[in-house]
Amino acid sequence: MSTTFILSSFEIDEIEKQKKYYENYRAIIIEALKIVQKKRGWVPDSAIVEIAKILNISSSDIESVATFYSQIYRQPVGRNIIRYCDSVVCYLMGYQKIKKVLENHLSIKKGDTTLDKRFTLLPVCCLGNCDKSPTIMINEDLYSKLTPESTINLLESYK
Repeated sequence: MSTTFILSSFEIDEIEKQKKYYENYRAIIIEALKIVQKKRGWVPDSAIVEIAKILNISSSDIESVATFYSQIYRQPVGRNIIRYCDSVVCYLMGYQKIKKVLENHLSIKKGDTTLDKRFTLLPVCCLGNCDKSPTIMINEDLYSKLTPESTINLLESYK
């Protein structure tokens, strides 16, 4: 027995409000995805279809935007999102040691979520903090000049 996915009335109302501000509904795609993600923590495939119906845009157009932006999560994520910078500068400053500590301590690889849903580990191309690398971001907090030891202590502070 399959269940039918339905956006909440709050999600539909918020997307409909955005339609009042734009003639071209393609301009609303990111906001619509953010509305769903804020409510659910991620954007399931079935939400893409429902957003497409509301905006009268093809599902593939919505999907192309959703998959282009790394901040739109297409699968469930943990309570805390760890973004580690894998730019050239962080590479030169030893981000691989930090990445290895994260993967070993959490028992996950990039893109994975811990079994207890506490952390999701995602790479990003740059966090804009190159002069203080290696750098990671946990949720909205930026941490710089990390060492393997400081990284483990940092993880313990996030429950």
